[in-house]
Amino acid sequence: MAKPIGRRDFLTSSAALAGAAVTCGGIIHSHPVRAAPFEVPVVDGLVVQVLLDSSHDVFLGAQEVNGVRADRARRGPDFRKILHNQWGLSLLLQSQRSNEAHTLLLDFGYTAEALTNNMELLGVEPGQIDALILSHGHYDHFGGLIGFLQQYREVMPPELTLYAGGEDNFCHRYSRTPTEGQFTDYGVLDRQELAALRIATTLADRPTAVGGHAFTTGPIARTSFEKVLPNTMVEYAIKDGLGCDASHFTPAELQGKIVPDEHPHEHATCFNVKDRGLVVITSCGHAGIINTIRQAQEVSGVNRLHALVGGFHLGPAPVPYIAQAVAELKALEPDVIVPMHCSGLNFAQAVREQMPDRLLVSSTGTRLTFGV
Repeated sequence: MAKPIGRRDFLTSSAALAGAAVTCGGIIHSHPVRAAPFEVPVVDGLVVQVLLDSSHDVFLGAQEVNGVRADRARRGPDFRKILHNQWGLSLLLQSQRSNEAHTLLLDFGYTAEALTNNMELLGVEPGQIDALILSHGHYDHFGGLIGFLQQYREVMPPELTLYAGGEDNFCHRYSRTPTEGQFTDYGVLDRQELAALRIATTLADRPTAVGGHAFTTGPIARTSFEKVLPNTMVEYAIKDGLGCDASHFTPAELQGKIVPDEHPHEHATCFNVKDRGLVVITSCGHAGIINTIRQAQEVSGVNRLHALVGGFHLGPAPVPYIAQAVAELKALEPDVIVPMHCSGLNFAQAVREQMPDRLLVSSTGTRLTFGV
């Protein structure tokens, strides 16, 4: 399996990548940088299986958009079992290059019960998963992780790595009630539980090749009009062994204040599909979909955008903001756009208006095929 770029190293070629181990303290926060492109892996084909999303539409038929095919999961022989849906996202990524296959699990939904139920109904073999990726530290993306591992860790590879974008994944997060402004707990990822389950956690806080097939973007530079739309609050501190190292943050954060979450740790997972271009998967895209695509193009040196897939966090955005985002996305000339999770109905409607021939509709159980 390919290793991540060291936090202080600058990737300039396709040489082997230096490893970086996670510790509880002393992590150096990595700000987005303009990296020289490296030679990203090329795959012949990619299948994205939607294990968890917010809805499952039994009436959706198969669909094909610009060479990308969507097949739908149907009810199995036992009518009492059905796919579960919840606020969150989990994607199984299966790539092929020549005779070499690789399987990644990206994000884990809100609960292990929903994730493992759907994996069983969709015929997913946990033992075939080669690596895990966490897009960012929100509970609706890591909530199912520990329970999933507790159920299946013994059948999975002995050496298993979780690629997380940065130390901020382990921060304690909070929601704020809209009227009273009170904080409510939104969970924290426990690295001690991961270690107990024999998971090696790597901070992929630079562009990182994963398994010789995929690559992550590293921190996403904020270069477009986009801004982080309202979401969670975050606390930069370690308490009772839980939380994230705060030694590199602002004075307010060092005082233990709970502040708006800017998601400097969030990263996207990408594939370079032969003769098609980049498939950019942004699980929530808090940093902005335009920023994310530009970051993927910048670090890979690949300009052609085949597909944008995932959650785009445009549900809470005002209509003019969405219209501008879709207009700038159109200028990047994607072949296919596949909104999920937090993208919002207004975003899908704007794509229908500006790029009706490029929208592919997804739901829980959808199987997307890119390339051969």
